[in-house]
Amino acid sequence: MDSSSTTRRQATRQKLYEAAVTLIAEKGFSTTTVDEIAERAGVAKGTVYYNFKSKTELFEELLRHGVGLLTESLRTAAEETDARGGSRVEALDAMIRAGLVFIDRYPAFTQLYVAELWRTNRAWQSTLLVLRQEAVAVVEGVLRDGVAGGELSEEIDIQLTAAALVGMVLVAALDWQAFQPERTIDDVHSALSLLLRGRVSGH
Repeated sequence: MDSSSTTRRQATRQKLYEAAVTLIAEKGFSTTTVDEIAERAGVAKGTVYYNFKSKTELFEELLRHGVGLLTESLRTAAEETDARGGSRVEALDAMIRAGLVFIDRYPAFTQLYVAELWRTNRAWQSTLLVLRQEAVAVVEGVLRDGVAGGELSEEIDIQLTAAALVGMVLVAALDWQAFQPERTIDDVHSALSLLLRGRVSGH
């Protein structure tokens, strides 16, 4: 496959992802049809089946695509902080910001991702758990480096702390968009930054 046809296929898949995520967020997975996804994406129904064997495969690949983008944005934030000589806490703060930017850009995907994490008996449940771990592992790596370098306390539970930080960003961002949309991303980042830096108690 030459580069132009590969690029075209990637663009078509992106359109299908965007159509699927908005429809499934609006209507739910079971009531969304392939016909509707094709119509929303502006492609023929056969194009959906050319790219994906089924609606289930499309949704699983959508999850891979979206969580992959989130994981990459977290990793980039950490690496850029490290490259300019920033601390591990600054890297975590940059990751919070990157997570908020991602969620602001892909709100429908984030809603679906959070909802699907807590469902059971889904065909893609095992895939989703692997993807979640990949995203959380990026945060775990920064925490582990911070503990090893003496910047963070050895008493912290790295796995739970990483999951808590990712969860904090996801839930706070969804709450921001649903109930406090008048706030800016700087507002929300500032509030979460204070939590990260342990400056909530006033001591």
